[in-house]
Amino acid sequence: ADSPPTGVSREVLKKVMLTMSTPPAGFTPHPKVEAVLKARREMGNGDALFDWGGAEMAAFGTLVAEGTRLRFSGQDVRRGTFSHRHAGLHDNRDGHVWIGLQDIAARPDIVDIYNSPLSEVGVLGFEYGYSLDCPDGLVIWEAQFGDFVNVAQVIIDQFIASAEDKWKRLSGLVMLLPHGMEGAGPEHSSARLERFLAMGAEDNIQVTNPTTASQYFHLLRRQTLRWWKKPLVVMTPKSLLRSKDASSPINELVDGTFHEVLGDTTVNPEKVTRVLLTSGKLYYELAAQRDSLKRDDVAIIRIEQLYPFPAQQLEAELGRYSEKASLFWVQEEPRNMGAWGFLRTRFGERLLDRYPFRGITRPEGASPATGSATSHKIEQQNILKQAFELE
Repeated sequence: ADSPPTGVSREVLKKVMLTMSTPPAGFTPHPKVEAVLKARREMGNGDALFDWGGAEMAAFGTLVAEGTRLRFSGQDVRRGTFSHRHAGLHDNRDGHVWIGLQDIAARPDIVDIYNSPLSEVGVLGFEYGYSLDCPDGLVIWEAQFGDFVNVAQVIIDQFIASAEDKWKRLSGLVMLLPHGMEGAGPEHSSARLERFLAMGAEDNIQVTNPTTASQYFHLLRRQTLRWWKKPLVVMTPKSLLRSKDASSPINELVDGTFHEVLGDTTVNPEKVTRVLLTSGKLYYELAAQRDSLKRDDVAIIRIEQLYPFPAQQLEAELGRYSEKASLFWVQEEPRNMGAWGFLRTRFGERLLDRYPFRGITRPEGASPATGSATSHKIEQQNILKQAFELE
């Protein structure tokens, strides 16, 4: 696959962030929103790390400044369900709307951001159709919570995953699906990652779970700048939206690119006796557990793109460690969900035909998550404990 340059100069980032974060004369933002705008101006100046929302807006802003059409819909997408985006602001006095992206765009009419009703099957179907007629644009649908994609499953099965094979129709549609076990219950935990991985075949879709703001920035730009079009599924975070650990310095947006695999640069490979593979926010919990246990013999590798599976990149990372090291896939989803079934079916008991391969997961479940916050914490701690148990 082609991998076009996705970095952006500091000068362009500064201009984009400043323009999008400076309201027009006479516009009065809410005081809390003004703090967000101030932080984004600091990000553009290189004085603050880019958080998730800042990196996302930087990706949107740089693309529309280059002339790319942006169409974005979903429940509460202007503000963002978790109040992290603020792509459309209301004047605190009279309520009129200002969309900063239109100020930086090559033309204001190439930016459309719509809050949509809770009619996922209808809205996603419309955006899929729009993406067919707008192959050079960035067309996005976001579920308010990842599990809301359940109601739109027929569009995914009948069109998004199979239209290229059935009708030779290509789509660059992006689906943003908040995903992660936060103790909020079964309906607010899972974007059903396993379903997308089960549908992955013949390079029909892309399924990703980026863990840093810069990774997300480059992923969005890569999706738009690639000459071929495939649907992109992004498992997006909730608790990481404002995490400093997941934030990125400006130089990673300038010089970086999207990495399908993120290796571990914090350990000495010669000391490593256990390698943990994981994806999503669980990485940060595993890293914190490793620090608390003072375990310098454990490496943690992040799989940022699950399909198409980046076997070559993973093999290069694993090559840094002894083949005698224990290898585990660690996920927070139940054993019959998440990525474990996909990986086990693909590789069997030996990853890449070389490494003995086992999984650490929640027990099998009929529901994606428990409804008890207390039970959730116990289950999560059990996963972390198993990940570092000595054999």
